[in-house]
Amino acid sequence: MNERIISVEGLSWDYRIGNVVVPALRGVDLEVHRGEFASVVGASGCGKSTLLYILGGMLRATKGSVWIDGFDMIGARSASRTRFLRKNLGFVFQRFNLISSLNVFDNLKIACKIAGSARGYKEKIDGMLRHVGIEHKARMKPLELSQGEQQRVAIARALIKEPKILLADEPTGNLDSENSEKILALFRTMNRDLGQTILMITHNRRLADMTDRTFEMKDGKILSNGTSPRQTR
Repeated sequence: MNERIISVEGLSWDYRIGNVVVPALRGVDLEVHRGEFASVVGASGCGKSTLLYILGGMLRATKGSVWIDGFDMIGARSASRTRFLRKNLGFVFQRFNLISSLNVFDNLKIACKIAGSARGYKEKIDGMLRHVGIEHKARMKPLELSQGEQQRVAIARALIKEPKILLADEPTGNLDSENSEKILALFRTMNRDLGQTILMITHNRRLADMTDRTFEMKDGKILSNGTSPRQTR
């Protein structure tokens, strides 16, 4: 687990309000190891989601370097970066972002086609739905599901292309405490059984303490190189 799969150095990102430049990230350094379940915890507005969006290619850094599994996210051309992200990263957000007019199976089928894996998709989708525990909901539409079930569909959709890294931005933000713990237990199962590398953003310290290593973030900075909650108890 000592092999770095995410390496961030001196990462900064600024935005403008009128003529005023506001720094959202201030020289962030971060390393995540292959097969690790890591979390970044901090209050709303500290910059943790901005960090995740840069890792996911949705924002361009103002300064610094980002390497993901040996790929230069900052220096790469746009088309090359898009191909890399499509193949290697999966995303889970606070909003489930499911297509409400399609049933669960078809939401995952579209994800398969986007990933270029249309062949054998039925068996793949059936297996993934079993893995997240909602195989009996395959023909239901998102609004017929509970919020916890919708998030399981979103997780299955993110994993259907077998990404090397799963990025999760406040994945339990819309869930009650019971469903939040179920989703975290699902992440731990995926991490343990599939060797899935997971980086989760959360404001909930109790949930962060369920991960292998936690980075605390404040005012656009990472305050430490990551601590193991089990070692600090």
